[in-house]
Amino acid sequence: MSKNWTKETFTLNTGAKIPAVGLGTWQSKPNEVRDAVKAALLAGYRHIDTALAYGNEHEVGQGIKDSGVPREEIWITTKLDNTWHHRVEEGISSSLKSLDTDYVDLYLVHWPSSTDPEDLKKHLPDWDFIKTWQEMQKLPASGRVKNIGVSNFAIKNLEKLLNHESTKTVPAVNQVELHPNNPSPKLLNYCEEKGIHATAYSCLGSTNSPLASDKTLAKIAEQKGKTTAQVLLMWGLQRGSSVIPKSVTAGRIEANFQLDGWSLTDEEMKTLSSLPDRFKVCGDSWLPMKVFFGDDEA
Repeated sequence: MSKNWTKETFTLNTGAKIPAVGLGTWQSKPNEVRDAVKAALLAGYRHIDTALAYGNEHEVGQGIKDSGVPREEIWITTKLDNTWHHRVEEGISSSLKSLDTDYVDLYLVHWPSSTDPEDLKKHLPDWDFIKTWQEMQKLPASGRVKNIGVSNFAIKNLEKLLNHESTKTVPAVNQVELHPNNPSPKLLNYCEEKGIHATAYSCLGSTNSPLASDKTLAKIAEQKGKTTAQVLLMWGLQRGSSVIPKSVTAGRIEANFQLDGWSLTDEEMKTLSSLPDRFKVCGDSWLPMKVFFGDDEA
């Protein structure tokens, strides 16, 4: 049955409702982000995703103000950068100041790597994401962070976090790369079992992804009278994940939001989930430690 996805939300383990579709802002160039955020909000989007590491929180905040949409109608997600793991309080204060807002709806540990700010090739010797999470858990009490979660956590690291005695709060969200070339069914199932909602980033693959020239995907899109991007977003949504497609073009931003009143059949879902190619937009080779272990597949 088709849904009006532009109005749909997913209920988190906190009871909060995260919009099903949001705008991603990773790798958006300076000065483009402000206009993109405004265009998205005027098109009806109500979730904007950013991060301290993107260096664009200030512009995201400006775009929100430009749109005229009341702050309380917008879900803002931002993230703690790797080199700030031991400075969680400073991290959220920096983000709130840049965004020019009193609170964020979701604050994520961007990567499970407590990177040494003095040497990005090293991990802090006396800190890890368990300690980071201990600090994260304190934030909701202040009202400046409504929900806390993680990003890029594989099953192995989720297990480590959830099984630690200091973990009192189960992450509300795990934001991970999800698309038919990186479907991660095992990770998705694990998160569902633990009550952790999955948000899909790089949900359209990327220009370098085999998806860009995948004939099966193109055929389904043609049969549906939809763009390949729309089909990929619907695939993500019907798997139970929220999606945050990135675009800076007003026309594409609007097209990516045209997801109401249609759906993919079980057969089409199965076909897309069975595409043989594997491709990751975001690896872990740039980090001082491994965070992906191949434990996310079925």
